[in-house]
Amino acid sequence: MPKRWHIQPHDQAVVTSIERSAQVSSVVARLLAARGLTDAAAVRSFLGGTMADLRDPELLPGVTQAADRILAAARAGRKIVIYGDYDADGMCATAILAGCLEAIDTSASWYVPDRFEEGYGLNADALRTLAANGTSLVVTVDCGIASVAEARLAKELGLELIVTDHHSFADSLPEAAVLVHPRLPNAGYPFGELCGAGVAFKLAWAIATRAAGAKQVTPRLREMLLRGMGFAALGTVADVVPLLDENRIYVKHGLECLRTRGGAGITRLMELAKLHEKSQLESEDVAFRLAPRLNAAGRLGQAASGIELLTTPDTVRAVALAEYIHELNTQREHEERSIQLAASKQVKELFDAEDDAALVLADRGWHAGVIGIVAGRLAERFHRPVVMIARDEHQGRPAIGSVRSVPGFDVHAALITCRDLLVTCGGHAAAAGLRIEDAKIDAFRERFCAEVAARMPAALRLAQLTIDGEATLAGLTLEAVEQMEKLAPFGQANRRPVLCASAVQLAEPPRVIGGGGRHLSMNLVQHGARVRGVAFGGAEWLEHLPTPGQPFHVAFKPKINEFRGRRSAEMEVIDWRPDGIDVAVELPLFASVR
Repeated sequence: MPKRWHIQPHDQAVVTSIERSAQVSSVVARLLAARGLTDAAAVRSFLGGTMADLRDPELLPGVTQAADRILAAARAGRKIVIYGDYDADGMCATAILAGCLEAIDTSASWYVPDRFEEGYGLNADALRTLAANGTSLVVTVDCGIASVAEARLAKELGLELIVTDHHSFADSLPEAAVLVHPRLPNAGYPFGELCGAGVAFKLAWAIATRAAGAKQVTPRLREMLLRGMGFAALGTVADVVPLLDENRIYVKHGLECLRTRGGAGITRLMELAKLHEKSQLESEDVAFRLAPRLNAAGRLGQAASGIELLTTPDTVRAVALAEYIHELNTQREHEERSIQLAASKQVKELFDAEDDAALVLADRGWHAGVIGIVAGRLAERFHRPVVMIARDEHQGRPAIGSVRSVPGFDVHAALITCRDLLVTCGGHAAAAGLRIEDAKIDAFRERFCAEVAARMPAALRLAQLTIDGEATLAGLTLEAVEQMEKLAPFGQANRRPVLCASAVQLAEPPRVIGGGGRHLSMNLVQHGARVRGVAFGGAEWLEHLPTPGQPFHVAFKPKINEFRGRRSAEMEVIDWRPDGIDVAVELPLFASVR
């Protein structure tokens, strides 16, 4: 869909004030001002942020009681099971708590539900099996806060249940022994956006200080926490929570912990993802190369392999698991491309992508573990909420659906209004999941699209590309981009800076690169300055881009390319406009990455 370019206005007096008070460059000052960071103390906190700035874990609601109960159970020799989730955040959360219990010499096992047979959250049959096998304490990570009926069953079965989670609540809270959640009602925790691994790390930290009997923990426990910090960083980026406040600290300092202490499995996974030659790991490396590989294991029903990769002390086994998961990711990519082609065809046949408020697509043969990725890509392409439903091949079981939204629209709220048509549903504002009987899909499509149409303002239906400012190619130096990198880590709620350049030209015809020929590599020139650019997913621009020598405008993210020890500034091209057209107007469909 076409995007409106919005170049951020800036007050030069404010920028100058930030530059002087925070002692940063003018480039960084302008970017900080665009993010609303104008106070010198706030700027220093944003750009600094040490591990010492993490809040005391006992401030997190429920952590004190949970740590006491877990440590007491460990010392009493009771059977403890960590009940995880099958996405990367859940795997990391499970690994953090498993590592913590191992470090205090407690033998605890973990359980991860089958994505397709059991679904998300606590499962009644699984709880019965755990109880029958002598489990005494169940600690959930990254799930359980909406499992009200299952928590009641756990109590009936005599299981002590501790729920640690960060997801949205159901109509009531579960009856667990302890609830650990950053947004518990009336608890007043100052930052409610921790992910599951972030919550698990806080709990592990509290357990460690109790086991050590002091804030200063033993070397073994310290090493466990540093390793856990790396997993917390991975989970935080993978779960796309805002990279602000404590999340920013987790990622800023945890990425190096992940690189150096992640274990043999992570090391091998980094090699396979071609990250091992980089001098440092970036949040985008995790978001686009590491997390998708772990998530592929969960999406294809192999989440246990991902958790074992993170937890096994066996180097040979860890390496083998990394290679297996890498192959699963390749399989996931093939599935994704196939489903996206079929879904795009459905959009053309069943919907008016300009006028319809939402897209609800369904078919047999779609892999239930992959449809969420495709839903996200289509939501970005058409700037509409998208529901992808994988129908059961034999119509014997409910279909599985994944929902993705656009910024500013609460898709979970719209989904809840259709709850009477669904078997189950859950999630949050940006993403959700559902199960639905095959016969009710058409009725759901009609109701959901009507709800979105009624709730979603027209302004949200047009994608807007927010640009921090205009730049010249001559000004895109390595030093300038290094200054911008001071705002890292980049991700949700702290995006990488976006700039635009006017009247650039192609030095020669662009070429298609990457698996499946989906990306473009190009060399751009402007007044004698030349910069390489890459457009991910931009191969469809090929027949529309101006010929070499003709001017046009580009929007891009400045980046540093590191290859064989050489670092250079380049651009990730994300949109373009023909010359002579106001960048603030809507343009034909071909002018944006789709």
